[in-house]
Amino acid sequence: MNSPTRRGTLVALHDISFSIAPGEVLGVVGESGAGKSMTGAAIIGLLEPPGRIAGGEIRLNGRRIDNLPYEQMRRIRGREIGAIFQDPLTTLNPLHTVGDQLIETMQTHMDLSAREARARAVGWLEMVGIPAAAQRVQSYPHEFSGGMRQRVVIALALCAEPKLIVADEPTTALDVSIQAQVIALLKRLAREKGTSMMLITHDMGVIAETADRVAVMYAGRIAEIGPVREVVKHPRHPYSVGLMASIPPLDRRVEQLAQIEGSMPRLSAIPPGCPFNPRCPRVFDRCLVERPELLEAGGTRAACWLYDEARPAPGMHEAADA
Repeated sequence: MNSPTRRGTLVALHDISFSIAPGEVLGVVGESGAGKSMTGAAIIGLLEPPGRIAGGEIRLNGRRIDNLPYEQMRRIRGREIGAIFQDPLTTLNPLHTVGDQLIETMQTHMDLSAREARARAVGWLEMVGIPAAAQRVQSYPHEFSGGMRQRVVIALALCAEPKLIVADEPTTALDVSIQAQVIALLKRLAREKGTSMMLITHDMGVIAETADRVAVMYAGRIAEIGPVREVVKHPRHPYSVGLMASIPPLDRRVEQLAQIEGSMPRLSAIPPGCPFNPRCPRVFDRCLVERPELLEAGGTRAACWLYDEARPAPGMHEAADA
């Protein structure tokens, strides 16, 4: 994916490739600016101009969707792809009751009478844990708390029973106890409805609780992808190692958390070779000139030359193993 700017055309996402199985939750994690939300926006078809998909394909159930006309893509959004955003107030219309919004969504995408749609709207509010759903279906968004509004947004995203949900930071604005409830709800609904879910977040705790697999992104690329337990417990890419080391342990007290020195490069200044090389404690000569693809790295795949079976002995730039 690229975007024309005053500095020329910048590549914001490069060579991103993954699949999500029915009922599976793929967590996408990384620092701000890694490209997580842009990946989700590209899938949904909501890239802000002048951003555009310059190459590759997005497929839903084997059907290519990235080249569809606007109206066709609009019909797919809601019916086949649902979206959950960080702030529920950007999704909900303040002038209509939550019931009307659920009913309109279902009737737009499904062949339902008004009576059937209303019954289903109440059912969805019950399913996402809204108390007294039969009465609250007539309430307006401002009459719900933040946590309850986010539950309504989840119901709105799921009510047309889409095949894929893209959830972008769905719990960030909520307090911790409500976060846990929303996470459990998303996980349960994905399993029960067989819905594939892409869960975008910077919170590794949310990923560890919710995801089946995790993709760690850095500078518009996937640095590592694999089962969540492997990435959390045994990260292979030096960036993933740094991310996991920055999480406070629950079983012991530490005086100071590990941190990754430096910051993510700007799109106009991504270094040659591995984009992580200026910050990497294990950098060696090849990392400075050649960009690694995802390589088999034990239980995961990592874009790191440390896992090239044919790699020569490290050069003078490699630091001692951490």
